[in-house]
Amino acid sequence: MNAQKRKAVSQERRRNRVRRVVRGTAERPRLTVFRSSKHIYVQLIDDDQGKTLVAASTASPELKGKVNYGGNIKAAEAVGDLVAQKAKSAGFSKICFDRGHYRYHGRIKALADAARKGGLDF
Repeated sequence: MNAQKRKAVSQERRRNRVRRVVRGTAERPRLTVFRSSKHIYVQLIDDDQGKTLVAASTASPELKGKVNYGGNIKAAEAVGDLVAQKAKSAGFSKICFDRGHYRYHGRIKALADAARKGGLDF
């Protein structure tokens, strides 16, 4: 098994480990995070219906002029604030945080802290 395949398998195992515990419902949706090198994306998902309820990212029109580069902590904090505002306006205050296969530090931690500061409870 080459290194790239081994890394993908490890990421899938970590993702599944987190997803066994975290499940989104209509009352408490799952806040899932995807991180690329240039952007960060978040979604509030109701797993019972399989629907995305709220989405935000550094590529969204609300943050286009505010964030110069989407791959840093400052951008992650802006996305956390934006998703908190959108979730509050949609009527959600309690969520489950799904970090996926990413470690809880850096951009992921900054996003979660900003969402908490914005009024989300998880």
